Amino acid sequence: MKKKNYTLIAAMCLFFVSPVLSVNAQRRPGTQGAAKENPAMKRAAGNERPGGSFLPFDTSVVTTHSITINGKAVPYEAIVGTLPVYVEHKDDIPGNVTKPRGYIQYTYFRRTDTKDMDTRPIMFSFNGGPGTGSLWMNIGYTGPKRLKISPEGWPVQPYGVVDNPYSVLDATDLVYINPINTGYSRILNDGTKEDFFGVKQDIDYIADWIALFLSRYERWTSPKFVIGESYGTTRAAGLAGVLQSTQNIFLNGVILQGNCGIGLNPSFSSDASAVFKLPSYLAAAWYHKKLPADLQSQDLRDLYPKVVDFTLNQYLPAVTRGGSLSQAQKEGIAQQVARYSGMPEQYILDHNLIVSSSNFWKELLRKEGKTIGRLDMRYVGIDKENAGERPDYNPELSAWDHAFTPAINDYYRKDLNFKTDLRYYVFGPVQPWQQGSQGNSFGRGFNVGDQLREAMEENPGLHLLNQQGYYDGACDVLGAEMSLWKLDPRSAFKDRIEFKAFKSGHMLYVRDQDCKEGNDDLRAFIKNSIPKPGQPIQY
Repeated sequence: MKKKNYTLIAAMCLFFVSPVLSVNAQRRPGTQGAAKENPAMKRAAGNERPGGSFLPFDTSVVTTHSITINGKAVPYEAIVGTLPVYVEHKDDIPGNVTKPRGYIQYTYFRRTDTKDMDTRPIMFSFNGGPGTGSLWMNIGYTGPKRLKISPEGWPVQPYGVVDNPYSVLDATDLVYINPINTGYSRILNDGTKEDFFGVKQDIDYIADWIALFLSRYERWTSPKFVIGESYGTTRAAGLAGVLQSTQNIFLNGVILQGNCGIGLNPSFSSDASAVFKLPSYLAAAWYHKKLPADLQSQDLRDLYPKVVDFTLNQYLPAVTRGGSLSQAQKEGIAQQVARYSGMPEQYILDHNLIVSSSNFWKELLRKEGKTIGRLDMRYVGIDKENAGERPDYNPELSAWDHAFTPAINDYYRKDLNFKTDLRYYVFGPVQPWQQGSQGNSFGRGFNVGDQLREAMEENPGLHLLNQQGYYDGACDVLGAEMSLWKLDPRSAFKDRIEFKAFKSGHMLYVRDQDCKEGNDDLRAFIKNSIPKPGQPIQY
């Protein structure tokens, strides 16, 4: 790896550099002036921890690298930088906001041996929460480096990153976005939490920022993709519509990684939502070998659709009838649910046939004194007490924090030469999050599913890929499938929608085999979503 050293330069429109910084930065096109210190500068809202304050809002560091992907060398440039976010306040002249109210810190990987940027795809990537940074897919999945982790996804030491031979950088340039108050991104000046922290606000300012990025790096003519994980699927679905309606940016593809329902599924607290979790309970019980022998001997992918059929055609109607069921009918349903979930029949009857996810995560391995994970039910934990109705913590999240946090901090400083005292927010302060009008932070009110549907209606060139993990207990496979059924009730988009489930959890890529397979699928999806030169995009 070769590093370029640059003098720290920042935009001087209305703002100065904080004295806590130590960043070697290159001035990009459009930045002006030299950095100066302003001790009187106030800290950004919500950043009162040690190492708080902020970065220059328009600056970057550039390093050059090379990686081998599928046996071929791929030279690339890594740009870690910041670009301002302009949010209009009521006192501003409409369309003429001159003062940045925040900045987004991003990491941009650009293949350098590409001759025609008009045909070179670019993919914008972000994670979820809301309130988590883009580190997960950056160093876990698609980026040119991958964290050191066991083949099945458990942390190992020493920490750090290695070359990612599965990266899609051979097929597309990559931009990892840290939304405000995640990663190194922060609020500035008179920006407020209300400007950024909500379903609609989040999508609106990121859409504006993507348009700025396309202008700054001259990528308007490139094929464009967005990929979001977890709550990032909410963001990605909404962006498809908002980019199209407000920026005239028509995407080639949207990738939902760990789809959480895109605003089209029942509330997480509803009885129906709990019923629809049964196929995910099956997957966890199958993994932990808690099923009867005749079921345990079958492959999960063969068994899964049978349980979906039971869930939709027998279990849901029975729960809907509630107290009108006879005792014999209740026992018959409980017996089948127990058979498919690994839970005791009496436990299901005691819960009136409806076992919540948290109950299941606590109950499945209770006899062994263990709990299972939420986002990835392969992971096992222990609680203070074996009694109770929910686990004390999420063992998978503890394992991921253990591996990812040291890796991303080390990667920025040593590999990408981006050095700052500012804290990298793996999970940042973004609450309260302004929700949709129906009180659900996953997209109702301003319905992101409707935004995606309208974008696909108006853009016959927009394609959709959904990747999901069987062992995801929060954003389960059936729930994701159902959201796509509702997205396309006429089956009008069926030739433009792809769905695939993996024997992994929420972050399917922590499992080595699925990281490779998932990236191969992304590579194929990108290729198939770009029309041939001169081909009309029409119905």
